[in-house]
Amino acid sequence: MHETLGRLKQTKFPALTRDALTTLQVNLGYLCNQSCLHCHVNAGPKRKELMSKSLIDCVLDFIRQENIRALDLTGGAPEMNKDFCYLVTEARKMGVAVTDRCNLTILNEPGYEYLAEFLAEQQVEIVASLPCYLEENVESQRGKGVYHSSIKALKTLNGLGYGIKESGLTLSLMYNPNGPTLPPNQAVLEKDYKRELFARHGIVFTALYVLANMPIQRFGSTLISHGGFNDYMQLLQSAHQETNLSTVMCRSLISVDWQGYVYDCDFNQMLDMPLDGKKTHLRDLQGRDLTGQSIDVAGHCYGCTAGQGSSCGGAL
Repeated sequence: MHETLGRLKQTKFPALTRDALTTLQVNLGYLCNQSCLHCHVNAGPKRKELMSKSLIDCVLDFIRQENIRALDLTGGAPEMNKDFCYLVTEARKMGVAVTDRCNLTILNEPGYEYLAEFLAEQQVEIVASLPCYLEENVESQRGKGVYHSSIKALKTLNGLGYGIKESGLTLSLMYNPNGPTLPPNQAVLEKDYKRELFARHGIVFTALYVLANMPIQRFGSTLISHGGFNDYMQLLQSAHQETNLSTVMCRSLISVDWQGYVYDCDFNQMLDMPLDGKKTHLRDLQGRDLTGQSIDVAGHCYGCTAGQGSSCGGAL
């Protein structure tokens, strides 16, 4: 795989500083039941990295001590960590809002059939990856059989109340382009998704988030192999909007890797760009105010500020 950090460090990005910390994003491991081309984590079925129970307890302690109100769980497929349910249950006992970044197909895997009901019982917000409402587009990016499995999972979630206003169970879908282009207008695409998924499958959902592909890990390496890395970087830079800087996710979030080390965001984690420029463990952050601290930036950050902007919460 081609290394991208050296190229990204050559690109200047405006300086950023932190606001108050509100969200803890935790990567529970790189193990996943899928291997997607766009994946900035390079996750897959053969990955062994998983957060231990002792580190999950460290996460819970940090949430308790620092009064964190939002826990964002990612991976890999975060549900494949054997202590996923423990973490969710304990966080919900503290009244913390929990988001599960789910690839949908995991809900149909043998041994994980209970997950949908568990998530509903715990009132976990689901942000689910579905790169298109068309089968051919989904399968070209994520593999054969993924589309039908995703539709089956969405129907299961709808059956539990997810995506239905009166239920209070939030189901958001995540779109990313199938290649080196900017995502389309989020509001317009959401209307298309809602119309097509309901017409084709009777599926409803709460909202659509659009996310630009990051020129790192598997996607960045593919760009380099095809000679398109510089062109994509130029596209991101030319579409930069200064107004998006005030709402990028790294200003109120920190990202924790499977070993407990801390980063300004999930993308920096994948580039091994740690908070403070050195390996800092979550347990060493307790009692420390990060407000006003500089955020480590590089060329990939244009992926969050290009056009309408994009983050883990969609367009900015």
